[in-house]
Amino acid sequence: MERVVLVTGASSGVGLALCRRLLEEDGRIHLCIACRNSQKSEATRDLILETHPAAQVSTVEVDLGSLASVLHVARELRCRFQRLDFVYLNAGIMPNPHVNFKALWHGLLTGKLLHMLTTAEGVMTQTDRLNGDGLQEVFATNLFGHFILVRQLESLLCGNEKPSRLIWTSSSNARESAFSLSDYQHAKGQESYSSSKYATDLTSVVLNRKFNKQGLYSSVVCPGLVMSNMTYRILPVFLWKLLMPIMWLVWLFKQKPEHLDALVKYHSCTSGLGKSYVEPRKFDVDEETAEKLYGKLLELEKQTLEKYSDLLD
Repeated sequence: MERVVLVTGASSGVGLALCRRLLEEDGRIHLCIACRNSQKSEATRDLILETHPAAQVSTVEVDLGSLASVLHVARELRCRFQRLDFVYLNAGIMPNPHVNFKALWHGLLTGKLLHMLTTAEGVMTQTDRLNGDGLQEVFATNLFGHFILVRQLESLLCGNEKPSRLIWTSSSNARESAFSLSDYQHAKGQESYSSSKYATDLTSVVLNRKFNKQGLYSSVVCPGLVMSNMTYRILPVFLWKLLMPIMWLVWLFKQKPEHLDALVKYHSCTSGLGKSYVEPRKFDVDEETAEKLYGKLLELEKQTLEKYSDLLD
């Protein structure tokens, strides 16, 4: 029986590369690509079929930053599929990124520059805003939209003959210091991307507690440094050309979920000789904080979905 794989944010960057790699690993999967508009979806499908003409590739349109769009696509997916085997929760935004050159200079003087460059700690700031649902845009797109999608697709993800998998694209920039339970949407800070990715890590931990017994497993990956539309906006293109893109996300596609550690983030790495490998690294997360965040997400879900009762079954 063919496996059904859904990838959000599939039109470019990590998402598009991931789709191609998945088909290289198993050309028999049914790949469903999720993009923000129908034109991008169809263009992405055509790109994929150029190199994998026999592949089964379908499309859905969804803006993860819009609850109405998420609820609509969830209903469509429930009508279209009987189950989902893998969901790659990859879509994300980093609006108006700015490099703090003063912080970089200070890092150079204090010997912390390499750490800052590899984690972006104290280096990257963003300007966030409210979306149409009254939520912080980065939080809504990077985490909450995906959270609602998972909640709406539980019937396709749980209770299947074989385990289903959630695989979140996180970041080495996911830092506890950028996150606060009292401001979990990060309305008051300037590191909304880092906050949203740390919240992603926390959420994955709790999802495993809640759903492993129902056959749903959640993992978090860090794709490494990848040249994409997001990173091109941070520094000039010629500087990025000095750095090689690194990605090894498909490794999880081959693993048995029950053998993976729910408190580990799987980092895509490359050796000095160019060999790709995966390095598990323990989460810097507090499990009590994770439970509290999960409770807040459930509260926010209840509040926001009251406006969209007509889109719920």
